[in-house]
Amino acid sequence: MLRRTGAIGALIALLTALFLTRPALAAGRLPGPADGGCAVLAPGATAAAERAVDTACAQVAAGVWYTWGGGHGAQPGPTYGKVDPTDPASEHDPERLGFDCSGLVRYAYARATGADILDGDASAQYYTHRTAARFTAAEGLAPLRPGDLLAYGTSADLHHIALYLGAGRMVEARQSGTKLMVGDVRLGGDYFGAVRVNTGTVEGPVLRTWGTGVWTKAQPSVRAARVYAFPGPTTIRVACQKHAEPVTAEGYTNDAWSYLPDYRAWVTNIYIQGPAWLDGVPACTT
Repeated sequence: MLRRTGAIGALIALLTALFLTRPALAAGRLPGPADGGCAVLAPGATAAAERAVDTACAQVAAGVWYTWGGGHGAQPGPTYGKVDPTDPASEHDPERLGFDCSGLVRYAYARATGADILDGDASAQYYTHRTAARFTAAEGLAPLRPGDLLAYGTSADLHHIALYLGAGRMVEARQSGTKLMVGDVRLGGDYFGAVRVNTGTVEGPVLRTWGTGVWTKAQPSVRAARVYAFPGPTTIRVACQKHAEPVTAEGYTNDAWSYLPDYRAWVTNIYIQGPAWLDGVPACTT
């Protein structure tokens, strides 16, 4: 009689456990630490993206500080920060070894891939030529996978970036005076969109710009709306090129423009290193 009662109790406990975990599984979330800690919280990510999340989460577990400018040394990894003249809370950042938002993302993917593929600030990381997929703010979280990069700001000024964990959560280096943290994704406001990182071979022509403050345009015309300004020489992926409005700048005149899929914008070929009509870049057909 006691043995039968024990078996019934075990069966009830098993059914209860299955019932409790069913909502999380139905929502596409993984059981275990998914509901509180820092971890991969949904399926679908590549192995490299999962390693990037694990790397960032290890820094959270270690209690690493946010430091303004942290993580941008010669090699990926925590560095002492700087004082941000606009933020009084950063006064102790030079004494703290840590990361700012893009420094953490850089380190996470460097450890995940063995290469420094995301060196740069939040804008450079969002507009990386290593883009596998891109998502607008209007698309929300539904298409995202763990390891995707969440960007905040505007096309001309992306000021923050974080790593998506899944299940509506993200890991980030947020601001001076705090440590690296996990929280809910902040949708609305200045959430700009997300990008999935291609950690493999980049397809298509990859070139480099020159000059500083070079604006990309919504159309191949100097009168078109500005999209983004390259702060300095930048590695870019070029989809195609076409003859359009002639441009005179830096002592050159050229009517060739290149379309940059990662910026969804155009730039005059004057500011792309190479000949006036770029070798190996196809002509735009539309």
